[in-house]
Amino acid sequence: MTSTYSQAASTAANYYDSDDADRFYAGIWGGEDIHIGLYERSDEPIASASRRTVDALIELIGAPLQAKPTTDLRLVDFGSGYGGAARRLCSSPGVRVDAINISAVENARHRHLNEEAGLSERITVHDASFEAVPLSDGCADVIWSQDAILHSGDRRAVMKEAARLLKPGGVMVMTDPMAADGVNADSLTAILDRIHLADLGSPERYRGWGNEAGLTRTDWNDRTTMLIEHYSRVRIELRRRRQDLENSISPDYLERMDAGLGHWVEGGQSGKLSWGLMRFTKPLS
Repeated sequence: MTSTYSQAASTAANYYDSDDADRFYAGIWGGEDIHIGLYERSDEPIASASRRTVDALIELIGAPLQAKPTTDLRLVDFGSGYGGAARRLCSSPGVRVDAINISAVENARHRHLNEEAGLSERITVHDASFEAVPLSDGCADVIWSQDAILHSGDRRAVMKEAARLLKPGGVMVMTDPMAADGVNADSLTAILDRIHLADLGSPERYRGWGNEAGLTRTDWNDRTTMLIEHYSRVRIELRRRRQDLENSISPDYLERMDAGLGHWVEGGQSGKLSWGLMRFTKPLS
């Protein structure tokens, strides 16, 4: 763990680098994709719903991806996890991905899966924070992020990094678990204590941070019901497989995860949380 990371980023990296977290997320959360899914039925596998979120964000990118179907398009993934989205994106000819992630354990698995898929030359995995990306100004056609920016201690700075990296006319697409607009941190203590954060973003905060950075939000698709569905599904799966999971994951971790998932579900059901798909653009001039 590098000392140049912020406290919030360091805390997130230490968590995701733990054996318990790696085994849980790789085994239950969705396999290659460790983010909130878009469900079409209540019994749908988590992995399938998670992949649908990737496909929905690909569609949301719009013109930059459609305009360069066979030529180079450079995408930077903020918080790339195990790289499921990066590999899916590389199913389009000419796409190259810079994957930014602070978890050494996740990055090792990511590189291994890229090698197995024959994509190591098109996906570069950087052991780095999206608060300070080691890439040049104006290098990216697209910034991509799924359920990761919440772990930053300075989300305003992350949006400025996105704007710095984007070419004029570039696009940012993202999802993030957020507070509902108007909900303060005091109402979210159980969730924030669990993930060691002082607060969460909100749809309006992200719009404002984007504006400050020179990005215009063009789309906000509120899908908060999917946050509730997803955390409920993960909790059900944890309880169904609890006995087997305890062979490789500590009972204490599973107990805390069960309680934490419950807090997310309760927060969503009470109207205190928000989640959905956002799209920002950088002006041409």
